[in-house]
Amino acid sequence: MERLAEARHRAPHWLMREAIAQYVEREEKRQEMHQQAVAAWEEFQRKGLHATGEEVQAWLTSWGMDNELPAPECRE
Repeated sequence: MERLAEARHRAPHWLMREAIAQYVEREEKRQEMHQQAVAAWEEFQRKGLHATGEEVQAWLTSWGMDNELPAPECRE
């Protein structure tokens, strides 16, 4: 830690604080993504609305093209 701090012209304490801050930020984002996935799954379980993988892939492939497709409609 001290060698890295010296190479970065920082105090070891600064490096530790930075590492912890980055870890916390990454884990908060991971938790948020997990909560969104759970909410999406629960909504699907309630409503059954979906688009097929092929529809979504065709839509994504068309992004940025002159003939860009609209987002696929969700249906039961």
